[in-house]
Amino acid sequence: MAMAPLMPKATAVWLVENTALSFDQIAQFCNLHPLEVKAIADGDAAQGIKGLDPILTGQLTREEIADAEAHPDHRLHIADPKVRLPEAKQKKGPRYTPVSRRQDRPNAILWLVRNHPELKDSQIMRLVGTTKSTIQAIRERTHWNSANLTPLDPVTLGLCSQIDLDLEVQRAAKEKPAPVENQGATLLPASVTTAPKDEPEPTPAVAAAAAKKSDDLNVEAVFAKLKQLGGKAE
Repeated sequence: MAMAPLMPKATAVWLVENTALSFDQIAQFCNLHPLEVKAIADGDAAQGIKGLDPILTGQLTREEIADAEAHPDHRLHIADPKVRLPEAKQKKGPRYTPVSRRQDRPNAILWLVRNHPELKDSQIMRLVGTTKSTIQAIRERTHWNSANLTPLDPVTLGLCSQIDLDLEVQRAAKEKPAPVENQGATLLPASVTTAPKDEPEPTPAVAAAAAKKSDDLNVEAVFAKLKQLGGKAE
């Protein structure tokens, strides 16, 4: 779409009154329909609008208009501005909500809080254009109309688009860490399987039995040794 001049209808009024340009040429330059330009010429439209001279505003030159009057197929083009103005940066803030839709915002907030608890307050503010105190009151059920609130989809209410809602949900999902699922039994690490096992301390009864057995073995060994020595002596 071609760039339109400042105050298109006022410019069209001036061109109709002060030039011999065709309706199509004026409509193309002002981004209007040819029938609308014809209505302006007939006095059926733009009544009370004062014409704006595009030459004084630097949007057209006399040479450009004269050339277009001489050649009906010539298309008018806006002259390059002599001064370049920086583009105004859009301020980020809460979304504007029409007055007719503002009464539905608490219902939309309740729907978002219940169906998407991962959304932050700032994200809900961007979606439905509300305040943090209102969101907090609805979360804590201290809102003055809590008893009558019904959760309603903000997309259905026309407070935001489905694309904006999906985008905020995806952002919240990326910022929230994923829960660790239980993967069942796994192999023990090598540091555990190769570590020396600590033998349990024997009970008193087991320790006494082991000591008695050791003593019996020692006595039998002594008698056997004596028999060997006695046999050698004979």
